[in-house]
Amino acid sequence: MNGLYLAALCVSIAGLLVLDARLRLFVFAAPLRALAVLAVGVAGFLLWDLAGIRLGIFFEGNHALLVGVDLGRNLPLEEVFFLVLLCLTAMEAATFAARLLTARARP
Repeated sequence: MNGLYLAALCVSIAGLLVLDARLRLFVFAAPLRALAVLAVGVAGFLLWDLAGIRLGIFFEGNHALLVGVDLGRNLPLEEVFFLVLLCLTAMEAATFAARLLTARARP
């Protein structure tokens, strides 16, 4: 089942973007700012991953679900998509929580 994990990540990212478009949370509220924040977040986590790989802490696991494209030693392509999903989820959750708290604070 090569590519199943990547497909699941893409479906999840698409679902978050649909939710974002509907509620104008993050990407659809300010696209340039959101892309910059996502790029910085993904780059930061990639540096973290590379440090972990270099120290022998992180390693590539089960290959059955992966596409088989490696960006580096023990760094599969799917990792970048996972990091986009992670950052996007965090930013949309934070934006939604801030919106709820602001709405609650109004009399």
